[in-house]
Amino acid sequence: MQHPDLSGDYHPEPAILALAPWLASPVEAADFPETRIRFRNDRAAASLGLAGLGDAEWAAHFGRFQPLPGNLPQPLALKYHGHQFRVYNPEIGDGRGFLFAQVRDGRGRLMDLGTKGSGTTPYSRAGDGRLTLKGAVREILATEMLEALGVNTSKTFSVIETGENLWRNDEPSPTRSAVLVRLSHSHIRIGTFQRLLAIEDAEAMASLVDYCLTQFPGPPPPADAPAREEPAVRLMHNVVERMADLAASYMVAGFVHGVLNTDNMNVTGESFDYGPWRWLPEWEPGFTAAYFDHAGLYAFGRQPEALHWNCGQLAVALRLLADSAPLIAALERFGPLYMEAVSRRWCWRLGVEPQGLEADTQLVAACEQAMREARAQPDVFFFAHRGGRGDPQGEFGAALANYRAAPDTHPYWQDERPQSLLIEEVEAIWDAIDRDDDWGPLHAKVEALRRMGAAHGTPPAAAGHAALA
Repeated sequence: MQHPDLSGDYHPEPAILALAPWLASPVEAADFPETRIRFRNDRAAASLGLAGLGDAEWAAHFGRFQPLPGNLPQPLALKYHGHQFRVYNPEIGDGRGFLFAQVRDGRGRLMDLGTKGSGTTPYSRAGDGRLTLKGAVREILATEMLEALGVNTSKTFSVIETGENLWRNDEPSPTRSAVLVRLSHSHIRIGTFQRLLAIEDAEAMASLVDYCLTQFPGPPPPADAPAREEPAVRLMHNVVERMADLAASYMVAGFVHGVLNTDNMNVTGESFDYGPWRWLPEWEPGFTAAYFDHAGLYAFGRQPEALHWNCGQLAVALRLLADSAPLIAALERFGPLYMEAVSRRWCWRLGVEPQGLEADTQLVAACEQAMREARAQPDVFFFAHRGGRGDPQGEFGAALANYRAAPDTHPYWQDERPQSLLIEEVEAIWDAIDRDDDWGPLHAKVEALRRMGAAHGTPPAAAGHAALA
């Protein structure tokens, strides 16, 4: 029976149930003292036929986790392993989240609704399974900014304040609590495959590969790729293409994720699970986001290396199904694909028409040098020179002179300054909420970021994103 507040565009499809016996554990959501809606992403909800839910029903489904009609009868905490700062950890899994529902969107794509802060699971270890309200606010901001800058990211679907006091070592405590729902194409991680390798379950691995190829299709491997018809090899090529594009999108956005462990790597190439992220205050490859990243493993300039390394771990896992040589051949495509993606995305953000890989690569290098020399904040730099504006000097000016500007008609480009998301503004938005329960600055920032996204338009996606973007 159709829910009275759901439109005919709501199409549930809990496809994950076919894998659930070995992929997940049924769990119960925490019973929170209260459920106060703080953010509902009606733009994203409309794509799933869920925008018509009233606030009471929204809170019931995304704060109390009453099942959506025709969907998962019970939340599923997913099982996975992972390399955390290059150290293998078999003792992880969904420790404060679960998969709540799967829905076909208006374009027929399977979408996941997953949680963060929804309570303890068998994989919580010593954690309390909760999320701070500040952490939820930061994830809203990160996902909205990334989406506006063309990064393939999960979307923050819902944030509900839950009325508990939490204690954290890295925040003033006690602090307010929340439960977040994110929307993404998948929650299948590289670490999901690593677990199946560890327990040597080839049958489950083959089923998982088939699920990914069916639900998240990509283009076929190159015509000369060895063993290109083998499912595991096809998946490896798809993931390499998506990860190369994701790494490039981080660099062009000036974004530092902070924790690029294999359990944080979605095989769809979507960025997700935002913790100690930062945007660059200036162009500095050594800039780190996580205070605990003492070796700079996930520094800004090392993010492509990190994603390439993680793809290598997927190749190791897929050895359970395929020979090494074709998997290595797929992995070796990462570097060239990354360079193509950087050039493609850089020209898009700069507002100029690409001139070919060699020229575009020279333009990127000239831009980077100009930013380093001027100690420029990347958002300001791109905004100033968008569409050939500004007064570029030296090698950058010479390189840019060869480019034709794409037309910019959106009024955003006439603003006095660009949108950015440096840590000082993030803290100011949180302080307004924490001190005065003033949500106005957050909602205003979301609207400003969406306006910026409309001005940028759709980024030029890699072929591997065609079915997912």
